[in-house]
Amino acid sequence: MARGNNLGEDKISRLVLRLAVPSMMAQFVNVLYSIVDRIFIGNIPEIGGPALAGAGVCGPIVTLISSFAFLIGMGGAPLMAIRMGEGNQKGAEKILANCFVLLCGLAVVLTTVVLIFKQPLLMTFGASEATYPYANTYMTIYTAGTVFAILATGLNQFITCQGYSTLSMLSVMIGAVVNIILDPVFIFVFNMGVAGAAIATVIAQASSCCFVLVILFSNRMKVRIQFRGYEWRTMKMVLTFGLSPFLINATDSVVLIGLNGVLQKYGGPGQGDMLVTCATIVLSYMQLITMPMAGITGGTQPILSFNYGAKKIDRIRQGEKCVLLMAVGFAVVMFTLSQLVPGQFVRIFTQDPQYLDLSVWGIRVYTACVIPMAFQYTLVDGLTALGVPQAAVSLSLFRKGLLFVLTLVLPVYFGAQSAFFAEPIADLVAGFSSTTTFLLIFNRLMKKRAAMPDGQALYS
Repeated sequence: MARGNNLGEDKISRLVLRLAVPSMMAQFVNVLYSIVDRIFIGNIPEIGGPALAGAGVCGPIVTLISSFAFLIGMGGAPLMAIRMGEGNQKGAEKILANCFVLLCGLAVVLTTVVLIFKQPLLMTFGASEATYPYANTYMTIYTAGTVFAILATGLNQFITCQGYSTLSMLSVMIGAVVNIILDPVFIFVFNMGVAGAAIATVIAQASSCCFVLVILFSNRMKVRIQFRGYEWRTMKMVLTFGLSPFLINATDSVVLIGLNGVLQKYGGPGQGDMLVTCATIVLSYMQLITMPMAGITGGTQPILSFNYGAKKIDRIRQGEKCVLLMAVGFAVVMFTLSQLVPGQFVRIFTQDPQYLDLSVWGIRVYTACVIPMAFQYTLVDGLTALGVPQAAVSLSLFRKGLLFVLTLVLPVYFGAQSAFFAEPIADLVAGFSSTTTFLLIFNRLMKKRAAMPDGQALYS
């Protein structure tokens, strides 16, 4: 078993680095699941363009599926860390047990629902007659492996929150390596095209899932999966805590529906599919920013939650400052790269000059306000870790609501391409609103926690 981290005693700056870096790298590698598929799909001879657009149409559904894993994983992990900080071993085990059951149940429900409503979902998400066959093939195979994706993503949070960030990263890397190796084999050697990309992804996710289950059933873990202690009250509490990260991810699907829809509608028969393809490339690049950033802010939540449970106020303040500094630093680096060399990324997907120029422009526009976005990610996840899910949910809904409205409205007045400006506008406004709200809540919350009697359980 890899070395764990002492969330209550280790130096905060080192602790943030030891949790944030592996979590960031894990999310970065996780992006490769979709990007590697799209790279190979986009380079399939003759059908690369429409096949890539078809895979892009599946993106919102794939995102929605993974959102349910975050609902449970990022809802239960902070609660488990709080119980560990309080020294409540049985309470921590109960939370993990209930989350495991919730994840299994969700996997069954989601698989059934997506397979039944697959065709209308794909058409709603922007599939055309040309791209539907590819989207249908990819989605059918991917959905069959939903249970692996849900369990691997959701349960991985419970490895991180126990201080084993390296093991958490390794679980993701195993899947990514398997995916990278199998993609060209299934797509080109076996000539399976889009179906091969989907099969490789499912096998990769199954590999990660097996690794996570072995770890969490191991007797060497501080808290491992138990088959007891199920109760609705605990499940409800997990769902409440997980609502904010769920909305952040799930509403991406809604925004993608709007984006693909307006690009098809206002782009017309001549440009619609091309714009959707370029949006797929732009959003793939955006994941290289948002997923690692979520890794930084989400991966360090256990530090805040554990010390909140342990009533160590100074460590909470130090932790929040360190996480914010790291997230902003990452955003500055990615903003610089996005504005200077986006073409290097786009060329991985296509060499077509039309697609290349439009995608480079889209990346520069879409990433214009990633620095304010870092404030929103850090402070919203901080509120979730400290047990203020209502504020976190409100801030998440505000940003995504604004993004969705702008995505729909801007093209009406300024044409299809103006939809790309919705992202930076929403990021700028949400950055300021999240910072203001956090400052109003945080000090009051710390004073309230400091005044609580020692030994009093939180959220009991």
